[in-house]
Amino acid sequence: MADERDTTVAAPVSADAVSGATAVKTVPPRVPTESAPDSPLRRVPSGRRPGRHRGRHKGTRTFRRTGALLLVAALIATGGATAPERTEPGWASPGLIGGGGWPFTGVPLPPEQADGASYLPDSSAVRLPDGRIRLIPSGGERPVTVEADDPRVRHAIHSDSAWLSQGTIPTGGLDPVTGTDPGYRDMSARALLDLRLLTRPNGASLASWYSKWRYAWPRDSAFAVAAFTVTGHPAEARRVLGFLSRVQNDDGMWAARYHANGTAVTDGRAAQLDSLGWVLWATWFHQQHHPPADGEVPDLWPMVRRAADHLALSLDAEGLPPASSDYWERDPRHEQDPRRPTLGVVGPVLAGLRSAADLAERRGEGGKAAEWRRAARRLSAAVDRQFAPYGYPRSPVPGGLMDTSVTFIAPPFAAADPAVTSAVIDAARKQALPNGGVLPGERWSGSPDVAWTPEVAMFGLTAAASGRTGDALSRLSWLSAHRTSLGVLPEKVGPAGRPAGPAPLGWTAALVLLSLSALEDPLPVPPAD
Repeated sequence: MADERDTTVAAPVSADAVSGATAVKTVPPRVPTESAPDSPLRRVPSGRRPGRHRGRHKGTRTFRRTGALLLVAALIATGGATAPERTEPGWASPGLIGGGGWPFTGVPLPPEQADGASYLPDSSAVRLPDGRIRLIPSGGERPVTVEADDPRVRHAIHSDSAWLSQGTIPTGGLDPVTGTDPGYRDMSARALLDLRLLTRPNGASLASWYSKWRYAWPRDSAFAVAAFTVTGHPAEARRVLGFLSRVQNDDGMWAARYHANGTAVTDGRAAQLDSLGWVLWATWFHQQHHPPADGEVPDLWPMVRRAADHLALSLDAEGLPPASSDYWERDPRHEQDPRRPTLGVVGPVLAGLRSAADLAERRGEGGKAAEWRRAARRLSAAVDRQFAPYGYPRSPVPGGLMDTSVTFIAPPFAAADPAVTSAVIDAARKQALPNGGVLPGERWSGSPDVAWTPEVAMFGLTAAASGRTGDALSRLSWLSAHRTSLGVLPEKVGPAGRPAGPAPLGWTAALVLLSLSALEDPLPVPPAD
């Protein structure tokens, strides 16, 4: 997640800069961390001995150092690297300006232009308060402002609407209690268009537009694959899977995140084992809806084999994978049980092994199917021994704290289980906030009153996939009510109910689409045997 992902503080971006380029490059200051021993604040400049120039410059240098540390402390106190509840350029935007056609791209709408602005229906073109339209012409990279009758407006609307019509816009169906349409279509269409804008032509599915989030996490990308798949956009799903296949390491692992051009981000963070499970699940999910045809590109079997072999071989004598950071991206040494993996790793690995075994069976690879199925059974038995007795907490210890990852062993990632369902409901209760959202986990170490939309959406997805329709609709209604002024799903929601953090967030958009689809038709679950 973004708070745990990076300590880069985004520099403000002016509206003029945003309107003149697709990606404004800034040189952000960095907050020193344990993983960055060569931080500029700790490095002695080349060619200069410590202790020189102390006389009359000492007071100035001390003042500057103190000011810098105070600035860092203030940033940390207000959320550190997170986007606070402010709307200055560079930190927040109500949504992306885009255009139809190929290749598509997007840039944020400057906040000062947002008041009274709105998207044209089923498009990423924005009507400004003065009636003019802001869009990116087809094939272009920079936004332009044109009159409403400009031909480029019609072209943009037609292109976006035509893409949406190639698939479906899930709405969740009718509310079973009231028999009425709950009104989620607009949120659903916007989420789809935003996912499209965040997915580059090479298949890199970016978490969001901003510098701290402008990377492709394999975990987030897997959910984009599933969302594109279930909404009838298989070309986009295959494009993302192709990207993941190309950047995978020979040992089956992925880096924690990638630049949009496919190069790994080398910031010292360790690879995260849960990403293997999520990508395997997404590949299986895609092929459940779109079985591979002869000659389909890309061939995903080598990727599946490398990832599943790595997971199967990683299990220890207890049947558990090694301790690794999960979607919190926190060092395992900081967990309640630093020796064993969290449920945030175990759940995806179990879903991934089951998915890979089924893929191998369907391909006629009986040996691999049996091997990966045995590994999945060992891991499932370890979950029953290690996590179940304590109510499926984040770490398998007495009094273990609950977190959203309990949903990773519930539908649609695993078959329904009454004990797991009870644990999901317990976690949602313990993580609930007065603003109606949830924290990522019990006793969350970040901002204690800021809700995270991916976690709300994950509880909603599990409820929808488990047949708890009322709970799912409640979560979706909360998400719909806490979108930006343009109707875009943000990363977080502050204590006063205002969107906080970047918008759009691809992971939340994907989860909303999956939840709405699950309310209409059951989502497939990886077979346990």
